[in-house]
Amino acid sequence: MARIERYEKNDRLSRIVVHNGTVYLSGLTADDKEADTAGQTRQILRRADTLLCSVGADRSTLLLAQIWLKDAGDFDAMNKVWVDWLDGAEPPARATVGANFALPNIRVEIQFTAAI
Repeated sequence: MARIERYEKNDRLSRIVVHNGTVYLSGLTADDKEADTAGQTRQILRRADTLLCSVGADRSTLLLAQIWLKDAGDFDAMNKVWVDWLDGAEPPARATVGANFALPNIRVEIQFTAAI
């Protein structure tokens, strides 16, 4: 039987799932939803660092990132923060799409997959 570890879970989701040396983070949004897109992106990436580290991964082991933006016009602002955060690490495969969010103040959401 496959071993699946789930962390920070509630009735709806597990924030982190680990299976066969791969870590999956659920979609992350900023805590301060009043921040602009760049600010929300920075918050999300800091949180991703913490969550990845908690299971033995980091930004250098990213495999895939899926990014949703409320306003595609904010792509450059988000992307600048993203590239600065990678800080020379090999970039993962990535998709970025526009999205309508259930909460109106969410400007960006990012989901990560990484190797451990």
